[in-house]
Amino acid sequence: MKATQIRELSRDEIVARVGELERERFNLRFRSGTQPLDDPLRLRVVRRELARLKTVLREKATARTGGK
Repeated sequence: MKATQIRELSRDEIVARVGELERERFNLRFRSGTQPLDDPLRLRVVRRELARLKTVLREKATARTGGK
């Protein structure tokens, strides 16, 4: 998901998506310790998408408060 698509989502949708991805990241990390992953690059994709979501969420929070 690109940042422009994320910016179109509401705050609640972004928070829900962050929760889903954090659960998926936990499960991937747990499984990677016990067995080889089918798609080891999925962990990287999830981590980067989480960063994008959190960045946009932070932008929305600072825009609402007026920045500095």
